[in-house]
Amino acid sequence: MSGTERGTAERVLTVLGLLRQRQVWSGPELAERLGVTSRTVRRDVERLRALGYQVHAGQGVGGGYRLEPGQDLPPLLLDDEEAIATAVSLLAGADGAVAGAGDAAVRALAKLDRVLPARLRHEVRALSGAVESFGGGRTPVDPDVLMTLARACRDEVEAGFDYPSADGVRRRRVEPYRLVASERRWYLFAYDLDRDDWRSFRVDRMTGVSARTWRFRPRPAPDAAAYVQESVASRVYPHQARFLVRAPAATVRAQIPGTAAVVRERGREACEVVSGAGSLDFVLLHVLLLGHDFEVLDPPELAGRCQELARRLLSAGAARPSE
Repeated sequence: MSGTERGTAERVLTVLGLLRQRQVWSGPELAERLGVTSRTVRRDVERLRALGYQVHAGQGVGGGYRLEPGQDLPPLLLDDEEAIATAVSLLAGADGAVAGAGDAAVRALAKLDRVLPARLRHEVRALSGAVESFGGGRTPVDPDVLMTLARACRDEVEAGFDYPSADGVRRRRVEPYRLVASERRWYLFAYDLDRDDWRSFRVDRMTGVSARTWRFRPRPAPDAAAYVQESVASRVYPHQARFLVRAPAATVRAQIPGTAAVVRERGREACEVVSGAGSLDFVLLHVLLLGHDFEVLDPPELAGRCQELARRLLSAGAARPSE
């Protein structure tokens, strides 16, 4: 592209930006802002129309150039902040928060990534490449924290943050692997260097988040979304249980939030449900209320508890009020 062509392209984009900022511009106003003649403005407007933008030219007093909605989708002009905000919004669709929007959001992210300038492209890749999910609609977190963690996942560098535990807030050093979006929150799936094991961390509980320059070699890792979901639904509780439910996995998933249980397919007409709670009776009650036949897989003592509760229910049903 010659210098003249580059200058024309930049001027046309400037005209488009001005038309987006205000409802109506007169030809002389645009010419003054651009330092060109009204004839050049008319030519630039024709170039925008050729690209698919519907620019209406009004005549007489009160007339001027106005950008109208078009029948076809023309190219978009985004500044740096708008481009990053668009990427974040697309991620909300990509993680399933909007029914049926996931595939379209992923395609849109890919297109956005291809046309972004180099200074922004890595920001979008950091977000799109480091996020997994098993739900949508979550607690807001600091976008700077999210971006810092996403970059650390992408660049394979260690991260550090303060995190509350049973014995107080402690500094954690991790090898960040993925950001995972649940129904309510963002989580970081990472290898905890001090505990020498995989862990999941709630992003909204982190403070003092920073990425280090120390790079690491990725370890063989479990599935990030599945690990975090099982942690949220089961491992964080003192009691865990597994059930074989006589119903399709899709049916049961529609009945149980992803943060309450992990549902695995066991053929077309059955599934395995893994959940946790403060007491096994609580888990048992929720599985019973699903309304499907089921059996206890684990722990063994829960099967005995079912028999004991069954005897009580039969006794209650057989009782007759005194005359």
